[in-house]
Formats: sequence, structure tokens, C-alpha cells
Amino acid sequence: MAAVLFDFSGTLFRVESTESWLRAVLADSEVSLSEGELIRAAKELETVGALPGGAFPSRPVPDDVAPLWGIRDQSAELHRAAYTGVSRQVALPDPELHDRLYDRHMTPAAWCPYPDTAEVLGALHERGIAVGVVSNIGWDLRPVFRDHGLDAYIGTYVLSYEHGIQKPDARLFATACDTLGADPRDTLMVGDDRRADGGAAALGCAVHFVDHLPVTGRPDGLRPLLDLVG
Repeated sequence: MAAVLFDFSGTLFRVESTESWLRAVLADSEVSLSEGELIRAAKELETVGALPGGAFPSRPVPDDVAPLWGIRDQSAELHRAAYTGVSRQVALPDPELHDRLYDRHMTPAAWCPYPDTAEVLGALHERGIAVGVVSNIGWDLRPVFRDHGLDAYIGTYVLSYEHGIQKPDARLFATACDTLGADPRDTLMVGDDRRADGGAAALGCAVHFVDHLPVTGRPDGLRPLLDLVG
């Protein structure tokens, strides 16, 4: 393999828990909830799928948000509107908290790399294998990699909102390969979403899937790919 492309959320990094997300925003906003109210609100936010990178909605998306949901990763505006739209199904003490929650998830503090992320990216770098990140997302994730000391390993970032298209559209993977100077037939795509990340196969890329688990539940999900790239 000449290059490896990675998904972001659920592959290299995992977002914090919904409860941690809500606690951080309440603390920063100096808004108080009883412990019971906080736990209830966190569970409701998780049920509606309000945390990007967290659980998918487990109940229907509201009618006014539904038209945006399937294309939410095509622009920053669509992404914010979709996620704050589902968030607003949950009653919070201050309506502005929904936008503050969205803002929080874009901060490096909200994300944690999987335990083997640095090791695997470092090993690929040492082997001279080019690395790119291809993500369905509505904001710039580069600061997350910089803050966690991983940016030096990434040769290109291809982010859906910057191109107005989203995976599984093969054009995103093609852009990454072109930028890295890699033949898709010599490129491996690593992700957690069989439909979205599996779109790389249409270009001729090999595909390897990992499980979208909490950081503590997946200590070495990326290490096996080192044997795949040779």
C-alpha cells in the first residue's frame, strides 16, 4: 500500500460522552441543574442524536429537520442546523445552550484519540506511507489533530463540507488520492461506516472496517491494519 485514508469520528477519534458534553457546557455557561435533571437531559439528548459523532437518533427526526438530515455534512450551515434542530427537542434551562452544545463538540477537548491512534499513524509515517483523513463533517477538524499532536502525520484532509459532497461519493476519496499522489488501487480506506467509508471500493481502494466503540472499549482496533499495509 502506498497510502492509507482514515475516517475521523469512530475511527481515529471518539467524541466525549453525552453526559460529559452537557456537563462541560453547563459549567462554562454557569447554568445549574440538579443531578437528576442533568442525567435526564443527557439521556434525552442522546436519544434524539444531538451530539455529532455520538449516537444516531433512536426516534424519528422532526419534520422540520428531516430534509436537512441526509445532507447535513455538505455544508457548515446544514450541519449546525441539523444538529441544533434535533437538540431543540430537549428542554434545557436556556435556549442558547443548544448552540453552545454544538460549539463545544467542535473543540479539541471534546475529542479523544483511540489508544492506538498515535502508534499506528507514527508507524505508517516511519514506513513512508502517505496518510489522509476523509470525513463527513460540517466543521474544520484540523485543530483537533494539532491539539493532540497528530497533525504532522496527516498529508491531506478531505472534508465533506469543504467540497459540498459527502461519502460514499467516490469523488472525496479520489481527491484524497490525487492530493497524496497515490493510485487508488494501492490505497487502503479505514473507517467505521460500511456504507459511507465503503464508497472507496468503487474507486478501487481496499477497505478495512473498525468498530465505532468508546475509547476505553477499543484499545487496539487499528493495529491490525499495520499487517495489511505490509
